[in-house]
Amino acid sequence: MKQELTTKVFALGGLGEVGKNMYCVMYHNEIIIVDAGVMFPEDDLLGIDYVIPDFTFLKQNEDKIKALFITHGHEDHIGGIPFLLQTVKIPKIYAPNQAKALIDKKLQERNIKYKNIIIYDDKTTVKTKHFNIEFFRTTHSIPDSHGIAIGTPNGTIVMTGDFKFDLTPIGPMSDIHKMAKIGQRGVKLLMSDSTNALVPGSSLSESKVDEALGEIFDNYQNNRIIIATFASNIYRLKHIIETCKKHKRKVALFGRSMDTSIEIATKYGYIKDKDIIITAEEANRLKPKEVCLLCTGSQGEPLAALSRIANGTHRQIHLIPNDIVVFSSSPIPGNAGSVSKTINKLALKGVKVFTNSMTEIHTSGHANQEELKWMIRLFKPEYFAPYHGEYRMLKTHCDVAIECGVPKNNTFILENGDVLSVSKHVIRKQGHVNAGDIYVDGSRIGDVGNVIIKDRKLMSNNGILAIVANIDIGKKKLLGLPSVTTRGYILVNENEDLIRDIQKKAEQIIINKLKDRNVNYSDLKQEIINDLMPLLSDRIGRVPIILPIIMDIKM
Repeated sequence: MKQELTTKVFALGGLGEVGKNMYCVMYHNEIIIVDAGVMFPEDDLLGIDYVIPDFTFLKQNEDKIKALFITHGHEDHIGGIPFLLQTVKIPKIYAPNQAKALIDKKLQERNIKYKNIIIYDDKTTVKTKHFNIEFFRTTHSIPDSHGIAIGTPNGTIVMTGDFKFDLTPIGPMSDIHKMAKIGQRGVKLLMSDSTNALVPGSSLSESKVDEALGEIFDNYQNNRIIIATFASNIYRLKHIIETCKKHKRKVALFGRSMDTSIEIATKYGYIKDKDIIITAEEANRLKPKEVCLLCTGSQGEPLAALSRIANGTHRQIHLIPNDIVVFSSSPIPGNAGSVSKTINKLALKGVKVFTNSMTEIHTSGHANQEELKWMIRLFKPEYFAPYHGEYRMLKTHCDVAIECGVPKNNTFILENGDVLSVSKHVIRKQGHVNAGDIYVDGSRIGDVGNVIIKDRKLMSNNGILAIVANIDIGKKKLLGLPSVTTRGYILVNENEDLIRDIQKKAEQIIINKLKDRNVNYSDLKQEIINDLMPLLSDRIGRVPIILPIIMDIKM
């Protein structure tokens, strides 16, 4: 009797976290991948630029990969593509229009040549030997956002991508009718965006945000207006530019990502009023009521345009007392402190600041609980597995699904790497694939491990102490007293006695160690570290990173 093959579904990123979304569906000898994002590091990952999924499983099964499908163009869905293409052969990438433009720009900046990006829309279907893929339009905070329905031999798997339901959006509305049709045909497994699963009710419509922003322009017609928002929120940028045109204001852009977004948005027709964009120099020559500054930095990022304006360190723009600063965003979890610091600095300069807590000048691109219920009701899935979120979000989303009639035993809270085995009759957890975190530090990918991160934390907290010793290793002779240099540990000129004691202790250690018959650099350095640690701990109460530097000098 022929054994039934199951469809395997698993995540390499995006579960138990917000970011680095990457999901795989596998049947027999075919794998399709949905999204390849990055996650931005927490404060404890010192020196790390990005966190990306571990691609080991994909590398090991490279010959089975048919394509990568992108739901939309946010960094947590496309940011990992350059690193993926450097590691794994991907035959084709299917992406909507806006996402393709952003991916092209990203690959160009990293000098990666890849020609197989195919633009899809909601009418596109893609067929492989075992899979039948179709797309449905969703509403999100970036144009051309889609969900994906994957037909497999064991039933249809739907991945919503990031979405909300907005009945009065600025851009196209979600294709509710197509979702319902797919639901009528039968959905085996629904995987749905959980980012706002903890938030009750429905999200605010983008048109309400437009009204609130419009009121600020009406009420402060003689002031210069500075707006900080997410550069990827094209529809918000579109409305701001249209509002500026209505109020006879020109727009100056600040921030690299803002420049890129506006460039792509005007190139592909999302924003049509290109003539309204001016340079910083031109903005400085205009009256305050004739200009609006559109900038990055809504999350309080230290190097972003708004932070530098608030600090008074921006080369081109300086605050004036009657400025109006608008934060058209909400702080991402973990950024509230940075945003507050920026707002305080702006207030100290005497400018008036508007935030989302004061007026409706921002709305999320993600569905609240009532919208999550809509999605579940439209697709009527047999089984449900929430994704895109931390554990508490996934758990709450499961509770919402149970409220909507999905049996509790048919819901799954998964971790990255957990495999769902989908047969014609049942879905169950079965097995695990490698799905860890890979750290990107500049051009280094995966070379930075936990030991290095631990050392960086120690160095940031306790400082560093370097001991330089000149030795003629052939004659086994120390050439003079070792020198001591320290950064972030103690002030040398206030601790001269301790510095002398460290030098004498290091001298004694080296002279004694040089008496060994088979002395080597490694043993000598370790002896210096081991013997100095108690001295430093007793005298200062904390131990820095100790770096012995041995210079072999021939006399």
